Amino acid sequence: MGQSINAANQEVLERILAATPVLVGVGRALDVIPGMQSTLILHAGPPITWDRMSGPLRGAVIGGLIFEGLARDEAGAVRLVERGSVRFAPCHHHGAVGPMAGVTTASMQVYIVENRAFGNRAFSNLNEGYGKVLRYGAYSEDVLVRLRWMNETLGPAVGAALERAGGVDMKTLIARQLTMGDEGHNRNVAGSATFGRLLAPHLAHAGLAPEALEQVLRYFADNDLAALNPVMAACKATMDAAHDVPGSMVVTCMARNGTDFGIRVSGLGDRWFSGPAEVPVGLFFPGFAADDANPDIGDSTITETAGIGAFAMAAAPAIVKFVGGTPREALEGTLEMYEITVGENPAFGLPPLDFRGTPTGIDIRKVVRTGITPRVNTGIAHKKPGVGQVGAGLVRPPMACFEQAVEAMAAALGR
Repeated sequence: MGQSINAANQEVLERILAATPVLVGVGRALDVIPGMQSTLILHAGPPITWDRMSGPLRGAVIGGLIFEGLARDEAGAVRLVERGSVRFAPCHHHGAVGPMAGVTTASMQVYIVENRAFGNRAFSNLNEGYGKVLRYGAYSEDVLVRLRWMNETLGPAVGAALERAGGVDMKTLIARQLTMGDEGHNRNVAGSATFGRLLAPHLAHAGLAPEALEQVLRYFADNDLAALNPVMAACKATMDAAHDVPGSMVVTCMARNGTDFGIRVSGLGDRWFSGPAEVPVGLFFPGFAADDANPDIGDSTITETAGIGAFAMAAAPAIVKFVGGTPREALEGTLEMYEITVGENPAFGLPPLDFRGTPTGIDIRKVVRTGITPRVNTGIAHKKPGVGQVGAGLVRPPMACFEQAVEAMAAALGR
């Protein structure tokens, strides 16, 4: 049986390594995301009901309903939810991902990433940048104005640029940013600069008025998180192609909704194995402390699932100034992750480790056997909606997720 499991895990690893995610375009969620509906709200993490949602997620839902014109204000949005006029579903159930609250609504522009090796697609909303934003639960008028600009100007312009460019090879972009000091999750400075540079000449031909073109270029110049969302979608497209391999114990999804941390495993279908999300440990912005923090939230852990993020911290020693620790600890963090993974990804070579490939393919058996849970780099959201990011740090999933999954696999294998 062990040999059979190892063979299944190897197949998953080969699918991950063979993935060729390409950012091919931008489109309206209702038009491109499978199963999307006008009254459906996608959110980060495993399934959750309104009564259990954290402050940031509730705020983002309210903002999404106002943005869609389904409600005029907070009270109207809450009434819609409480009478059952809208439905909720995890982004992951529809081939999508979203950072922090992860809320995606029908008319939002989303990135489209195609895994050309396997033909599957994944989607992510556009990154709003720093400050008071929807993904942290803010829904004031200035937040909505920015979202409308992104929908009406930024999204179509980037879509036109991508069409003219023939897409962006996200695997190459990620590999490049790892050699430039990023880890692909909390630090995307180099990746965002590269992304903007690749699009800039094509944006010049997107038919924008000079002022609008300046605004779009300024978005890429000012937003060090611009590449995060397409990187997440690339990781999602990669891991979805590795899902549903019978007998495999490799994790293909890790996600949090601000209340629960959940995982899915390749050989266990679409079942979620969840436990309470932890509050990240790290550095807080001036004026904030651990008491202000919401439990971990967001789909961005798809990066660690695919073998970057905290798994590639060795490549990003500067990240410790943001999440805490020392460069040596960043290196040790990556080395620890080799103990719970089934292989390495040579496409993502780490310069401080002589270009050794990132640790890839979390094996639930190894997690339970060693007692080592995956490391995650993450932003820290305030527990009240709309306040925004209050820090950044490190967090780990609850061991219960992996114990439940091992027990489920044992039952499935008749043990």
